[in-house]
Amino acid sequence: MRCLVSFPAVLSALALAIVPARAEVVETTALGFSVREATEVTAAPDEAWAVLVRPAEWWSAAHTFSGNPANLSLDAMAAGCFCEVLPSTVSPRAAPRGSVMHMMVVYAEQGRALRMTGALGPMQSEGLHGALTITLKPLDGGGTRIGWEYVVGGYMRFAPGQIAPAVDRVLAEQATRLAARLGPKAPPSAPAPAKPEPSVNAAAKPMKRETGETGR
Repeated sequence: MRCLVSFPAVLSALALAIVPARAEVVETTALGFSVREATEVTAAPDEAWAVLVRPAEWWSAAHTFSGNPANLSLDAMAAGCFCEVLPSTVSPRAAPRGSVMHMMVVYAEQGRALRMTGALGPMQSEGLHGALTITLKPLDGGGTRIGWEYVVGGYMRFAPGQIAPAVDRVLAEQATRLAARLGPKAPPSAPAPAKPEPSVNAAAKPMKRETGETGR
């Protein structure tokens, strides 16, 4: 029997089901902004790295130019490209109609850190410089904490305070999807409330009143 559910659809369902990334707009000024995200996954740092550098497996289709994350690639070495191929609209076998450089790698250390520069999405058309740093740190007891920090500055034709929350939401979505692909760590469960001790009065059964035949 052929399975009609695609892997991206399964990943989207998992991303909705797990605890979302801890996200925040760290700072906003007239010159730019910075946002920060964090997730914890069950995979070891080297395993997390192997998936991180394959964005086609977890990046959202809604935040690609082609509408398909399978067209994404990342060359995880200095001067490497986080790029996207724009396939031909005539035939998938025809030469691509174009390509996009989303970011360029400036630092790559397997299992530890990846830093890329570039203005993501619609910010490409502005006079902006952005630096995205993704860190992987081992957790006590196994797993990895994945931190994201994106710092953007320069000239833009819109208010930084307006675009920063939108960028934060987009990166939080990607961080959550990556965590879903790797296996998110469950948040610590709250301790069960203690059961109240039964009171002595509540435990005692009321005495039945005996009715005699006398006194009629």
